[in-house]
Amino acid sequence: MNKRFRPSLPLSSRLAVLPLLLAAAGAAQAHQIWIEQPAGADERAVVRFGEFGENLREASPGLLDKFGQVRAIRLDGKGEQPVDAVKGKDGYALPFRAEAGESLLAEDAAYPLYSFKQGDKQVTNWYRPAARLVTGTAALPPKLTLDVVPAGQPGQFKVFFRGQPLAKAKVSLVTQSGWAKEAHADEQGLVRFDLPWKGQYVAEVAHTDKTAGERQGPKGAEKYDGVNYVTSLTVLKADGVEPIAAGPAAAPNK
Repeated sequence: MNKRFRPSLPLSSRLAVLPLLLAAAGAAQAHQIWIEQPAGADERAVVRFGEFGENLREASPGLLDKFGQVRAIRLDGKGEQPVDAVKGKDGYALPFRAEAGESLLAEDAAYPLYSFKQGDKQVTNWYRPAARLVTGTAALPPKLTLDVVPAGQPGQFKVFFRGQPLAKAKVSLVTQSGWAKEAHADEQGLVRFDLPWKGQYVAEVAHTDKTAGERQGPKGAEKYDGVNYVTSLTVLKADGVEPIAAGPAAAPNK
């Protein structure tokens, strides 16, 4: 089993490289959003932004304020319950939690466009973070533009892009302790991991669509050269070996 370590950078360096990380095709190595659900039956789910495996949760004031509007949906097999998440000091709170057989979705389609130099060309891209949380292993259909869903067996997942299997997609899996593995999906978008510990796992996939387009922003039409999709899947596993504890909480960026 591999454990991924990332060098600790000074705050100024992290702030300097963050836009570059988001601009890169391998955006899975940059920040993600994920849905976190405490074990307490009365506690609601929260959408976080940061790095799950590094115990980093961005806060407000700070990078959490970059978000436009986080919207969430609870799926119970009978219908959908959409809501706007409410920003707090270290995440976006949801008014519900996923019970057995349910799943949660969250997405921010209004994250600000960002620009960077690619050779001699100035490129403007759209970062589209999304997240899903599941409570079981039953196969689920895709709903997000870039989606990773359970495929019917423990540790088996399927990656979709625009409703079609995404062949050869790279999927990263991480636990709260920072233990991580990577694997590539097959031609049908299927990928499998061993899940030895009980508790939360977060899988992540990224895909860059270089199709130019236009979206409606707060000040009118905004043109972009491509879209960087980054989607996570939180898996709640009720059995297994006791999980390794998370490391000390990382300080959020300002």
